[in-house]
Amino acid sequence: MANSLISALSNQKTLVSDGAWGTLLQEKGLEPGVSPESWNIDFPEKVKEVASAYITAGSDMVETNSFGGSRYKLAHFGLDDKVWELNKRAAEISREAAGPDKIVLGSVGPTGVILMMGEVSEDDLYEAFKEQVMALAEGGADAICIETMTALDEAVLAIRAAKENTDLEVICTMTFDKTIQGDFRTMMGVSPEQMVEALLAEGADIIGTNCGNGMENMIPIVEAIRKVNPEIPILVHANAGLPHLCEGKNIFDETPEITASYIPDLISAGANIVGGCCGTTPEHIQGIREKAQGIRENDTE
Repeated sequence: MANSLISALSNQKTLVSDGAWGTLLQEKGLEPGVSPESWNIDFPEKVKEVASAYITAGSDMVETNSFGGSRYKLAHFGLDDKVWELNKRAAEISREAAGPDKIVLGSVGPTGVILMMGEVSEDDLYEAFKEQVMALAEGGADAICIETMTALDEAVLAIRAAKENTDLEVICTMTFDKTIQGDFRTMMGVSPEQMVEALLAEGADIIGTNCGNGMENMIPIVEAIRKVNPEIPILVHANAGLPHLCEGKNIFDETPEITASYIPDLISAGANIVGGCCGTTPEHIQGIREKAQGIRENDTE
């Protein structure tokens, strides 16, 4: 039986998620132009090392190495015939690292195809998500984490596929950028308020935001979500600040101490699950854990 995030949240007000996967896989030798998901078969021990590092750092949950595991993303690497194998193995590896009690989130990223442009039909996109989420469920995922979405139509289809074809809880997060007016929108123009209404209508159990911002900018996004719905659990996976180019590489300068310093305000704004995205490391997660733990202890005094 799958571990329940909702039950875990009822026991503890705040949970800690994991951090970046791509950052750590690159440190372990993942080259540009190589599918990260291919490592689930080719280098499973290195993938497990990433998951294990976050568990050791204090994560209550760990994702799977399957962000680009849809048939559309894998087709770029000639791996679209291995969707089931790669996703199932991704979940199995994280399950091995997490053990029976920690929560495994089956990561599902955007497909890279756009419905409104006619690049794909709704039925085909639904089938792609169905294939991926069922494989993650079979591999041992406890929940499906649909993340880094920018278009509501794609996010809704992914949620629907997960709800209709698995019995797992479903998280969906979108990526927002700060506009010149000072509010936040996805690349496709979706506001946090619009996201809440659409994702809850489709049955998402947990919603939130990931990537695109450091922890500081996640605070007003969470506040905007909370104004619409005071009860839905909110997950935040923030970058280690905003990237800048250095010798052709994206560098994230936000230290674990800086990231952790925003945790009290983020939790006060209404975040329930906090972790990292691009540029974050086990050290960032450890810092988040320590701040969150302090808040937990104060709440029980």
